[in-house]
Amino acid sequence: MSNRKPYVREVKRTWWKDHPFYRFYMLREATVLPLILFTIFLTFGLGSLVKGPEAWHSWLGFMANPVVVAINIVALAGSLLHAQTFFSMMPQVMPIRLKGKAVDKKIVVLTQWAAVAFISLIVLIVV
Repeated sequence: MSNRKPYVREVKRTWWKDHPFYRFYMLREATVLPLILFTIFLTFGLGSLVKGPEAWHSWLGFMANPVVVAINIVALAGSLLHAQTFFSMMPQVMPIRLKGKAVDKKIVVLTQWAAVAFISLIVLIVV
């Protein structure tokens, strides 16, 4: 048996602040918090819809609160950030080939954004 102690490097709680890549990663991961709140708000909205018109109007009043509107705007921005980072990674993770040639990465990303815009437009028309 050896009496030597193994080297254990100290890791500070703020290790991620030293590098821009990790700062961006932590920002991206932190955007899940407003998304959780948004999901909770919508869940309560569905519950109030089931309870009747009075509960529904009360929920609509809650959703008109400026703090809730700000949280929803931050949640939307976080969702768009997630979509942008996911769409930009997609051509690297799953390269698409047509007739043996790789499709340009920009075309793949723009096609995904076009699909998002098209689906959003359909939802806006239907609702």
